[in-house]
Amino acid sequence: MEVKNLKIAIIGGGNLGRSVADGFLKAGIAASKLTVSRRRVQLLDDLAVKGIRIEKDNRIAVAEADMIIIAVKPYQAVEVISEIKPVIKPGQLVASLMTGISLAQLKELLPVGAIPLRIMPNTAVALQESMTMISAPDCSPEQIELVKELFEFLGKVIFINEELMAAATVLGACGIAFALRFIRAAIQGGVEIGFGADVAQQIVAQTVKGATELILQTGHHPEQEIDKVTTPKGITISGLNEMEHQGFSSALIRGLLVSYNKINNTK
Repeated sequence: MEVKNLKIAIIGGGNLGRSVADGFLKAGIAASKLTVSRRRVQLLDDLAVKGIRIEKDNRIAVAEADMIIIAVKPYQAVEVISEIKPVIKPGQLVASLMTGISLAQLKELLPVGAIPLRIMPNTAVALQESMTMISAPDCSPEQIELVKELFEFLGKVIFINEELMAAATVLGACGIAFALRFIRAAIQGGVEIGFGADVAQQIVAQTVKGATELILQTGHHPEQEIDKVTTPKGITISGLNEMEHQGFSSALIRGLLVSYNKINNTK
């Protein structure tokens, strides 16, 4: 099946679900191929205006879909999947965006013949700049290629073993917030040294974007690019050393570990 002919139902029209829908639209997938469901459908009026089909009833939303994307809170998993289970057909791809719900748990909840997979994008999907991690051991090579092509519309895709999904959530999904917190701090510093907040934000955002592209396009280790900026007795190395004295790297690593441990402790 051609990717752009896929009928996609997104169960859950919260921030992530609607970001995925917006990303698909911007990628050129026809609005008529997309359905988003949410109990409070009035909150999806802006998607309806774009031509996306909006449903209150999850069962109606998924009945004709080729792929079902479940983007609800993990505590809603049993209720939502139990609701749609009677209308799920053999061969339907059921992609979970839910943190902490394993493939084994999905298989227990889904009817025989449904094909479960776990997908962890981040909120940059709406801009087609997500880092999306996928675990799909039950998919055929053709289905894997289909899923890969679909989510490459939304950014970069990496297939991983399921045991790495918790780590992927922290590094890729939570990582958006961690990166934004760095940007916010840099903007605050920029204001303190003399820039207006708007100008500081432009400078910091473009600088971070440039740093990211250096890594993505060259494949260089960050230290290789840092070495190009740091000169003996220079201002860059002085700033970097002070940040490390204050625990910059260790604080970030400790934050990642705390988030990772919380996922494991709440399973």
